[in-house]
Amino acid sequence: MKLGTLKSDSRDGTLVVVSRDNSRWTSAAQVAANLQQALDHWDTVKPKLEQIYKELNEGALGQKVNPEDFHSPLPRAFEWVDASSYINHVLLVRRARNAEPPATLRTDPLVYQGGSGTFLAPNSPIPWKDHSWGLDFEAEVCVVLGDTPMFTKAADASNYVRLVMIANDVSLRGLIPAELEKGFGFFNSKPSTAFSPFCVTPDELGDAWKDGRVHLDLITKYNGNVFGHPNAGPEMHFSFFELIEHITKTRSYTAGTILGSGTVSNEDISRGSSCLAEKRMIEIIANKVATTPFMKPGDTIDIEMFSKDGASLFGKIHQMVEQV
Repeated sequence: MKLGTLKSDSRDGTLVVVSRDNSRWTSAAQVAANLQQALDHWDTVKPKLEQIYKELNEGALGQKVNPEDFHSPLPRAFEWVDASSYINHVLLVRRARNAEPPATLRTDPLVYQGGSGTFLAPNSPIPWKDHSWGLDFEAEVCVVLGDTPMFTKAADASNYVRLVMIANDVSLRGLIPAELEKGFGFFNSKPSTAFSPFCVTPDELGDAWKDGRVHLDLITKYNGNVFGHPNAGPEMHFSFFELIEHITKTRSYTAGTILGSGTVSNEDISRGSSCLAEKRMIEIIANKVATTPFMKPGDTIDIEMFSKDGASLFGKIHQMVEQV
Protein backbone atom coordinates (compact mmCIF):
# COMPACT_ATOMS: atom_id res chain seq x y z
CA MET A 1 0.00 0.00 0.00
CA LYS A 2 1.21 3.50 -0.85
CA LEU A 3 0.09 6.64 0.98
CA GLY A 4 0.71 10.37 0.68
CA THR A 5 -0.33 13.68 2.18
CA LEU A 6 -1.76 16.53 0.16
CA LYS A 7 -1.01 20.07 1.28
CA SER A 8 -4.09 21.71 2.78
CA ASP A 9 -5.22 24.38 5.21
CA SER A 10 -4.59 21.85 7.98
CA ARG A 11 -0.98 21.73 9.09
CA ASP A 12 -1.22 17.92 9.03
CA GLY A 13 -2.45 17.87 5.44
CA THR A 14 -4.95 15.45 3.93
CA LEU A 15 -4.37 11.69 3.69
CA VAL A 16 -4.59 10.12 0.24
CA VAL A 17 -3.95 6.69 -1.22
CA VAL A 18 -1.54 6.66 -4.17
CA SER A 19 -1.46 4.15 -7.03
CA ARG A 20 1.45 1.75 -7.27
CA ASP A 21 2.79 3.55 -10.36
CA ASN A 22 2.57 6.99 -8.65
CA SER A 23 0.27 8.32 -11.36
CA ARG A 24 -3.02 8.71 -9.46
CA TRP A 25 -4.33 9.41 -5.99
CA THR A 26 -7.69 9.23 -4.28
CA SER A 27 -8.90 10.66 -1.01
CA ALA A 28 -8.87 8.61 2.17
CA ALA A 29 -10.82 11.24 4.12
CA GLN A 30 -13.65 8.81 4.76
CA VAL A 31 -11.17 6.60 6.63
CA ALA A 32 -8.79 9.07 8.31
CA ALA A 33 -8.32 12.82 7.98
CA ASN A 34 -4.52 12.60 7.99
CA LEU A 35 -1.72 10.07 8.25
CA GLN A 36 -1.20 10.62 11.97
CA GLN A 37 -4.84 9.77 12.60
CA ALA A 38 -4.48 6.65 10.49
CA LEU A 39 -1.40 5.58 12.46
CA ASP A 40 -3.21 6.18 15.75
CA HIS A 41 -5.93 3.71 14.68
CA TRP A 42 -3.87 1.50 12.37
CA ASP A 43 -5.45 -1.88 13.05
CA THR A 44 -8.90 -0.53 12.24
CA VAL A 45 -7.89 1.77 9.40
CA LYS A 46 -5.37 -0.36 7.49
CA PRO A 47 -7.88 -2.83 5.92
CA LYS A 48 -10.02 0.07 4.68
CA LEU A 49 -7.02 1.81 3.14
CA GLU A 50 -5.94 -1.45 1.50
CA GLN A 51 -9.35 -1.77 -0.13
CA ILE A 52 -9.07 1.76 -1.52
CA TYR A 53 -5.58 0.93 -2.79
CA LYS A 54 -6.87 -2.19 -4.55
CA GLU A 55 -9.64 -0.26 -6.28
CA LEU A 56 -7.26 2.55 -7.23
CA ASN A 57 -4.81 0.15 -8.87
CA GLU A 58 -7.65 -1.51 -10.73
CA GLY A 59 -8.33 1.86 -12.35
CA ALA A 60 -11.73 2.43 -10.81
CA LEU A 61 -10.93 5.87 -9.40
CA GLY A 62 -8.24 8.46 -8.87
CA GLN A 63 -6.95 11.91 -9.82
CA LYS A 64 -3.65 12.70 -11.54
CA VAL A 65 -0.66 13.13 -9.24
CA ASN A 66 0.96 16.57 -9.25
CA PRO A 67 4.17 16.32 -7.16
CA GLU A 68 3.90 19.98 -6.11
CA ASP A 69 0.65 19.18 -4.27
CA PHE A 70 2.29 16.78 -1.84
CA HIS A 71 3.82 17.46 1.54
CA SER A 72 6.07 15.02 3.39
CA PRO A 73 3.83 12.10 4.45
CA LEU A 74 3.95 13.43 8.01
CA PRO A 75 4.28 17.24 7.74
CA ARG A 76 5.15 17.16 11.44
CA ALA A 77 5.72 14.26 13.81
CA PHE A 78 5.87 13.56 17.51
CA GLU A 79 9.45 12.38 17.15
CA TRP A 80 12.17 12.24 14.47
CA VAL A 81 14.93 9.91 15.64
CA ASP A 82 17.91 9.52 13.33
CA ALA A 83 20.70 6.98 13.54
CA SER A 84 24.03 6.60 11.77
CA SER A 85 24.01 2.94 10.81
CA TYR A 86 26.50 2.97 7.94
CA ILE A 87 30.00 2.51 9.37
CA ASN A 88 31.71 3.83 6.25
CA HIS A 89 29.84 7.13 6.56
CA VAL A 90 30.72 7.50 10.24
CA LEU A 91 34.41 6.88 9.59
CA LEU A 92 34.58 9.36 6.72
CA VAL A 93 32.71 12.25 8.35
CA ARG A 94 34.56 11.81 11.65
CA ARG A 95 37.83 11.92 9.76
CA ALA A 96 36.64 15.06 7.97
CA ARG A 97 36.43 16.92 11.26
CA ASN A 98 39.50 15.29 12.82
CA ALA A 99 37.42 13.33 15.32
CA GLU A 100 37.95 9.74 16.40
CA PRO A 101 35.03 7.33 15.99
CA PRO A 102 33.63 6.00 19.27
CA ALA A 103 35.14 2.78 20.59
CA THR A 104 31.64 1.24 20.59
CA LEU A 105 30.98 2.13 16.92
CA ARG A 106 30.10 -1.45 15.94
CA THR A 107 28.28 -2.43 19.13
CA ASP A 108 26.25 0.61 20.21
CA PRO A 109 24.25 2.61 17.63
CA LEU A 110 24.79 6.34 17.14
CA VAL A 111 21.41 8.09 17.48
CA TYR A 112 20.22 11.66 17.84
CA GLN A 113 16.80 13.27 18.17
CA GLY A 114 16.07 15.82 15.43
CA GLY A 115 13.52 18.59 15.19
CA SER A 116 10.16 17.25 14.06
CA GLY A 117 7.76 20.20 14.22
CA THR A 118 8.35 21.64 10.74
CA PHE A 119 9.38 19.18 8.05
CA LEU A 120 9.97 20.44 4.52
CA ALA A 121 7.81 19.24 1.64
CA PRO A 122 9.61 17.02 -0.89
CA ASN A 123 9.62 19.87 -3.44
CA SER A 124 10.19 22.76 -1.00
CA PRO A 125 13.30 24.95 -1.29
CA ILE A 126 16.16 24.36 1.14
CA PRO A 127 16.87 27.66 2.93
CA TRP A 128 20.44 28.98 2.58
CA LYS A 129 21.71 31.74 4.86
CA ASP A 130 25.49 31.70 5.15
CA HIS A 131 28.22 30.02 3.08
CA SER A 132 30.22 29.28 6.23
CA TRP A 133 27.40 27.09 7.54
CA GLY A 134 28.31 24.41 4.96
CA LEU A 135 24.92 23.31 3.64
CA ASP A 136 24.81 19.60 2.81
CA PHE A 137 22.20 17.02 1.81
CA GLU A 138 22.01 13.51 3.29
CA ALA A 139 20.04 10.77 1.55
CA GLU A 140 18.51 8.25 3.95
CA VAL A 141 15.93 5.49 4.36
CA CYS A 142 13.34 5.84 7.16
CA VAL A 143 10.59 3.84 8.82
CA VAL A 144 7.46 5.13 10.53
CA LEU A 145 6.55 3.33 13.73
CA GLY A 146 3.27 2.43 15.36
CA ASP A 147 2.94 2.56 19.15
CA THR A 148 6.17 0.85 20.24
CA PRO A 149 6.66 -0.31 23.83
CA MET A 150 9.73 0.05 25.98
CA PHE A 151 12.06 -2.97 25.98
CA THR A 152 11.08 -4.06 22.45
CA LYS A 153 13.50 -6.72 21.20
CA ALA A 154 14.88 -6.77 17.66
CA ALA A 155 13.19 -10.12 17.09
CA ASP A 156 9.79 -8.50 17.70
CA ALA A 157 10.45 -5.10 16.15
CA SER A 158 8.88 -5.86 12.76
CA ASN A 159 5.50 -5.76 14.51
CA TYR A 160 5.88 -2.01 14.98
CA VAL A 161 7.14 -0.90 11.55
CA ARG A 162 4.17 0.59 9.72
CA LEU A 163 5.67 2.43 6.74
CA VAL A 164 8.91 3.00 4.84
CA MET A 165 10.06 6.19 3.05
CA ILE A 166 13.22 8.12 2.15
CA ALA A 167 14.56 11.44 3.40
CA ASN A 168 16.89 14.36 2.82
CA ASP A 169 18.32 14.99 6.27
CA VAL A 170 19.71 18.49 5.67
CA SER A 171 22.90 19.26 7.61
CA LEU A 172 24.99 22.37 8.21
CA ARG A 173 28.51 20.96 8.34
CA GLY A 174 30.11 24.24 9.36
CA LEU A 175 28.06 24.38 12.55
CA ILE A 176 28.47 20.76 13.65
CA PRO A 177 31.96 20.76 15.21
CA ALA A 178 31.36 23.67 17.59
CA GLU A 179 28.02 22.21 18.68
CA LEU A 180 29.43 18.77 19.37
CA GLU A 181 32.37 20.24 21.26
CA LYS A 182 29.85 21.48 23.83
CA GLY A 183 29.05 17.84 24.59
CA PHE A 184 25.31 18.31 24.19
CA GLY A 185 24.65 17.18 20.59
CA PHE A 186 23.24 18.57 17.35
CA PHE A 187 20.79 21.47 17.29
CA ASN A 188 21.32 24.47 14.98
CA SER A 189 23.36 22.25 12.67
CA LYS A 190 20.30 20.12 11.90
CA PRO A 191 17.57 22.22 10.23
CA SER A 192 14.27 20.87 8.87
CA THR A 193 14.29 17.52 7.07
CA ALA A 194 12.34 16.67 3.89
CA PHE A 195 10.77 13.28 3.19
CA SER A 196 9.62 11.57 0.00
CA PRO A 197 6.11 12.40 -1.25
CA PHE A 198 4.97 8.82 -0.74
CA CYS A 199 5.46 6.16 1.94
CA VAL A 200 4.74 2.45 1.56
CA THR A 201 3.95 -0.52 3.75
CA PRO A 202 6.92 -2.92 3.93
CA ASP A 203 5.15 -5.57 1.82
CA GLU A 204 5.34 -3.20 -1.18
CA LEU A 205 9.11 -3.72 -1.17
CA GLY A 206 8.84 -7.48 -1.68
CA ASP A 207 12.06 -9.36 -1.00
CA ALA A 208 14.00 -6.08 -0.94
CA TRP A 209 12.70 -5.68 2.64
CA LYS A 210 14.75 -8.24 4.54
CA ASP A 211 15.93 -8.41 8.15
CA GLY A 212 14.93 -4.80 8.80
CA ARG A 213 16.87 -3.39 5.85
CA VAL A 214 15.95 -2.14 2.37
CA HIS A 215 18.17 -3.91 -0.16
CA LEU A 216 17.92 -1.42 -3.01
CA ASP A 217 20.04 1.39 -4.40
CA LEU A 218 19.33 4.91 -3.17
CA ILE A 219 19.88 7.28 -6.09
CA THR A 220 21.08 10.84 -5.45
CA LYS A 221 21.39 13.36 -8.28
CA TYR A 222 23.14 16.65 -7.59
CA ASN A 223 22.51 19.44 -10.11
CA GLY A 224 21.10 16.85 -12.50
CA ASN A 225 24.05 14.44 -12.37
CA VAL A 226 24.19 11.11 -10.53
CA PHE A 227 26.14 11.74 -7.33
CA GLY A 228 25.65 8.37 -5.66
CA HIS A 229 23.83 5.05 -5.93
CA PRO A 230 24.86 3.03 -2.86
CA ASN A 231 22.84 0.00 -1.88
CA ALA A 232 20.97 0.64 1.36
CA GLY A 233 20.95 -2.97 2.51
CA PRO A 234 24.19 -4.92 3.05
CA GLU A 235 26.27 -2.21 4.75
CA MET A 236 23.56 -0.99 7.12
CA HIS A 237 25.43 -2.23 10.20
CA PHE A 238 22.48 -1.86 12.58
CA SER A 239 19.14 -2.86 11.04
CA PHE A 240 15.96 -0.94 11.76
CA PHE A 241 14.98 -3.80 14.07
CA GLU A 242 18.21 -3.43 16.05
CA LEU A 243 17.75 0.34 16.14
CA ILE A 244 14.25 -0.11 17.56
CA GLU A 245 15.64 -2.34 20.31
CA HIS A 246 18.24 0.34 21.07
CA ILE A 247 15.89 3.33 21.23
CA THR A 248 13.32 1.50 23.37
CA LYS A 249 15.90 0.70 26.04
CA THR A 250 14.52 3.40 28.36
CA ARG A 251 11.21 4.57 26.89
CA SER A 252 8.31 3.79 24.59
CA TYR A 253 7.36 5.60 21.37
CA THR A 254 4.07 6.84 20.06
CA ALA A 255 2.57 6.05 16.67
CA GLY A 256 3.98 8.37 14.02
CA THR A 257 7.55 8.32 15.31
CA ILE A 258 10.00 8.44 12.38
CA LEU A 259 13.27 6.49 12.62
CA GLY A 260 16.07 7.16 10.12
CA SER A 261 18.88 4.90 8.96
CA GLY A 262 21.47 7.64 8.69
CA THR A 263 23.26 8.55 5.46
CA VAL A 264 23.41 5.54 3.14
CA SER A 265 27.03 4.69 2.36
CA ASN A 266 29.08 1.91 0.76
CA GLU A 267 32.81 1.26 1.02
CA ASP A 268 32.96 0.90 -2.78
CA ILE A 269 33.61 4.52 -3.80
CA SER A 270 32.55 3.76 -7.38
CA ARG A 271 28.98 3.80 -6.07
CA GLY A 272 29.38 7.44 -5.11
CA SER A 273 28.09 9.13 -1.97
CA SER A 274 24.84 10.27 -0.37
CA CYS A 275 26.25 13.53 0.98
CA LEU A 276 28.88 16.13 0.10
CA ALA A 277 30.88 15.62 3.29
CA GLU A 278 31.80 12.07 2.23
CA LYS A 279 32.84 13.18 -1.25
CA ARG A 280 35.01 15.91 0.24
CA MET A 281 36.72 13.48 2.60
CA ILE A 282 37.43 11.05 -0.25
CA GLU A 283 39.03 13.94 -2.15
CA ILE A 284 41.17 14.84 0.87
CA ILE A 285 42.33 11.23 1.24
CA ALA A 286 43.25 11.06 -2.46
CA ASN A 287 44.58 14.57 -3.09
CA LYS A 288 44.97 16.19 0.36
CA VAL A 289 42.40 18.85 -0.52
CA ALA A 290 38.61 18.95 -0.91
CA THR A 291 37.53 20.44 -4.22
CA THR A 292 33.77 19.85 -3.99
CA PRO A 293 32.08 22.86 -2.36
CA PHE A 294 29.03 22.71 -0.16
CA MET A 295 25.62 23.69 -1.56
CA LYS A 296 24.81 27.21 -2.73
CA PRO A 297 21.67 28.98 -3.98
CA GLY A 298 20.44 27.48 -7.24
CA ASP A 299 21.83 23.99 -6.59
CA THR A 300 19.35 21.11 -6.86
CA ILE A 301 19.18 17.73 -5.17
CA ASP A 302 17.07 14.74 -6.25
CA ILE A 303 16.71 11.59 -4.15
CA GLU A 304 14.81 8.51 -5.34
CA MET A 305 14.69 4.74 -4.91
CA PHE A 306 13.52 2.26 -7.51
CA SER A 307 12.16 -1.26 -7.20
CA LYS A 308 13.89 -4.14 -8.94
CA ASP A 309 11.55 -3.70 -11.91
CA GLY A 310 12.44 -0.02 -12.23
CA ALA A 311 9.40 1.60 -10.58
CA SER A 312 9.87 4.66 -8.36
CA LEU A 313 8.84 3.42 -4.92
CA PHE A 314 8.49 6.65 -2.96
CA GLY A 315 8.37 9.32 -5.64
CA LYS A 316 11.15 11.87 -5.88
CA ILE A 317 12.53 14.37 -3.41
CA HIS A 318 13.44 17.36 -5.60
CA GLN A 319 14.72 20.48 -3.87
CA MET A 320 16.52 23.67 -4.86
CA VAL A 321 18.65 25.76 -2.53
CA GLU A 322 17.18 29.23 -2.02
CA GLN A 323 18.77 32.18 -0.26
CA VAL A 324 16.77 33.59 2.64
